[in-house]
Amino acid sequence: MSRLWKFLFFLLVARGIVFLIGWRIHHRYRLPRSGPAILVANHNSHLDTLILMSLFPLSQVHHLRPVADQHYFLEQNRCLAWFSRQVLDIIPVPRHRSEGAGDRNSDSAYCGHRAFLKNCEAALHQNQIVIFYPEGTRGQPEALTPFNSGVAHLAKHHPQVPLIPIFLQGLGKVLPKGEFLLVPFLCQIVIGNPLYWSGNKPDFLKELTDQIQALSREADIPIWE
Repeated sequence: MSRLWKFLFFLLVARGIVFLIGWRIHHRYRLPRSGPAILVANHNSHLDTLILMSLFPLSQVHHLRPVADQHYFLEQNRCLAWFSRQVLDIIPVPRHRSEGAGDRNSDSAYCGHRAFLKNCEAALHQNQIVIFYPEGTRGQPEALTPFNSGVAHLAKHHPQVPLIPIFLQGLGKVLPKGEFLLVPFLCQIVIGNPLYWSGNKPDFLKELTDQIQALSREADIPIWE
């Protein structure tokens, strides 16, 4: 049933959103034709996931698994939780809570992190495509923040799985953080060449960051001073 809801949504709704805002795609041929694979993109808007999933044929959307914040998407609103599970089929990532951090909180965060990574690994073992935002949360339009190490950990355990860097431009203006109405604005999606685990976490994260910066320059949008 989840697959049916997903298919109908992307057939009837997501395509309409794409038509409304308009987009320009660079190097679409670099998208993986099948999994396992990891899409790694900058994150400025809730539309990011819908746009990335809409890049693929309808026959493939049930293979796409976006990573999303567990607290926001599953624990605050029943309708949003249903949509997140039945339509987007998210892989929930637990939020780290530092206030009052004791042994119990530390153990809980560690277990939650391990469960999240296991869910990502299970998706890759099932030849699915994981959508990952290494910034961890939505930032200001076209402004990168330092990447979290989770994507490096996942790449380390799956060195044969390609990571596809993607730069999204304009979506933070179409649907800014905290807003609910769409503003028509031409968006650009620039898709990079696949990366693989390099054997060193800092070097890998720097290479990934450099690749996304380079993609932004293809769109003529400076993202880091």
